[in-house]
Amino acid sequence: MHDSPRCANVDAACRDLSTRTLAQIDGDFARLVYLGSLRDYNTGEYHHDGLAWQFSEKIAQNAMAWCHWTVYRRLILCSVRDLVTELETYAASIPLSRSDFIRTWSCFQPYRVVIPRDSTPITSYFFSSNVRAALAVLHSRQDADPRYRQPA
Repeated sequence: MHDSPRCANVDAACRDLSTRTLAQIDGDFARLVYLGSLRDYNTGEYHHDGLAWQFSEKIAQNAMAWCHWTVYRRLILCSVRDLVTELETYAASIPLSRSDFIRTWSCFQPYRVVIPRDSTPITSYFFSSNVRAALAVLHSRQDADPRYRQPA
């Protein structure tokens, strides 16, 4: 998917999704989570009623898959330091304490379900390893900063 040429309609749908929706989401990690949530976990197909209505179901699916891969690729190529910042930005945007976020994401590893379907096993492993490392950095910062310690 990520190496195939895209048609003008898919490009237009990507621009629409990027400017109307993804630009409103703070940070690539949050965008990755959002795009992963548009995918049916059983079929791997993406669903976005507005995009499908404006273009077509097939074009919308291709656009979402392309955007998903593009955001994922940016996160794969970023440093662990930048990934830590991405996770901090994402954690600040959800209604969960920082310590609960770190604990939940370390335990259940929900970042695995946001990996695009066309990711290679080595790329998926690399991404997961980097997220685990970034979570470990956040955990160590939490232990060092009394503002983030949980009361006993």
